Amino acid sequence: MLRFPRPRSLAGQLFAMQVVLVAVVVAGCAVFAYATARRQAEEAAQRQAGAVARTVADSPSVRDAAGTPRPSEALQPYAERVRLDSGVDFVTIMAPDGRRWTHPDPRRIGERYLGNTARALRGETFSETYTGTLGPSIRVVTPLHESDGRIVGLVSAGITVRAISDRLAGQLAALLWVAAGALALGGIGTYVVNARLRRHTHGMNAGELSRMYDYHQAALHAVREGLLMLDGQRRITLINDAGRELLGLPAGEVRGKGVADLGLPAPLTGALLADRPRVDEVHLTADRVVVVNSSPVAGGGRRGTVVTLRDHTDLQALTGELDHERGFTQALRSQAHEAANRLHTVVSLIELGRAQEAVDFATAELELAQALADQVVAAVGEPVLAALLLGKAAQAHERGVELVVSPDSRGLDAGRGSTPPARDLVTVLGNLIDNAVDALTGVRGARITVTARPDGPDLLLKVADNGPGLPAGADVFLRGWSGKGEGRGLGLALVRQAAHRHGGSVHAGDAPGGGAEFTVRLPLRSEGGA
Repeated sequence: MLRFPRPRSLAGQLFAMQVVLVAVVVAGCAVFAYATARRQAEEAAQRQAGAVARTVADSPSVRDAAGTPRPSEALQPYAERVRLDSGVDFVTIMAPDGRRWTHPDPRRIGERYLGNTARALRGETFSETYTGTLGPSIRVVTPLHESDGRIVGLVSAGITVRAISDRLAGQLAALLWVAAGALALGGIGTYVVNARLRRHTHGMNAGELSRMYDYHQAALHAVREGLLMLDGQRRITLINDAGRELLGLPAGEVRGKGVADLGLPAPLTGALLADRPRVDEVHLTADRVVVVNSSPVAGGGRRGTVVTLRDHTDLQALTGELDHERGFTQALRSQAHEAANRLHTVVSLIELGRAQEAVDFATAELELAQALADQVVAAVGEPVLAALLLGKAAQAHERGVELVVSPDSRGLDAGRGSTPPARDLVTVLGNLIDNAVDALTGVRGARITVTARPDGPDLLLKVADNGPGLPAGADVFLRGWSGKGEGRGLGLALVRQAAHRHGGSVHAGDAPGGGAEFTVRLPLRSEGGA
């Protein structure tokens, strides 16, 4: 079975590419530097040769010697001295027809000059690269003028290309050392950077990183828990679909926005902005109950925070319903105990031969219980609310609190629409009655009055008590407020959330006869289920 080698890691691929790139850049820079140095050397040689040629042509002794029958005898020693002193390779003085009067090799004197002289004969000074008796050279040719302006000769000075190359040899060696050093430093720096990259990418290649990103994205959007990642400035760097839904964020890009700009409730915003970890804290959004867990990113400083969100709405509602059911069970247990006592009383009266008194006692108890049930059922047409009030009445009676339904309570008329879902009604009315019962504990003559009736387009729910009332200036609907101790209250916050979820309102104030009064208005739904 063929086994194909595992592709190189991303860091390894980048290292190889960067080494090649650094080598190409260094080589290119070296070639460019050499070409620049050579061009500068040639320009310097041209300037040097031109200065020598013009200086010789301007010398009076040269003009005088040019007019003699044997100019070479005076000019040859002079030209050699100038050549040695100036550093050029040759200084040739010639007649207008090109016959040499001087030359570094005396045997070449009298021969024709190898090169162009036409422009010099027209009075111009020019430069050229030409191959003469000494090989390729950069030369400058200038005319030799008599005092009356006549051209009586030509002067050519030049430096051979080989001499220029010898001058560049030392610079080239230094350039090669610099290029080698730059290549070594670039290689070391590239290795260090890629070693760090290899640690951060865990030695994975590009394909593996791409697959991991795809898995990450799929897992991020598949989990039902909300995930929120904040940077050190508490700006959103990542949020999944569940997190966006749980926080009730609008459609659109939210990455880069600060938590304080999301319009979340103040307690939830404070929890997200906190530096310390949060564990299973319950918070409310506009229409949900969420459990918040947060943990700062390790590494020192405010590097960021990871936040997870769990939907606790349904569980909280079910927990509330379970609490109510437990209350009903306790009330039924208490009523069963009282019924047993009453039954024992009736049996004892019969055994004593007082049958009529037993009948009167039993009838009175039945009339009392039936009167309460008839009153609640007649006043509240919603079966769930009626059952809730009966159970709460028994539960309040056990704690020494009288719960009554106001005379103006009534059910919905035909065609008036339907109430909100029964679960939300239980949440609103159940929590308000529970808070009222708690507030009336230990109060003599404690009394709770419940009103449930249609009021225009709304369903009006009102719970009033004759207890101590509400603290001045307290936001009782804020999550965490409770008359039993700070940080425990969630019921009233759920009441406000349920009311707002259905477009209603909730108000807390003082009752007319003293105590607290909570008023909730819930819009009635049309029969078509709008």
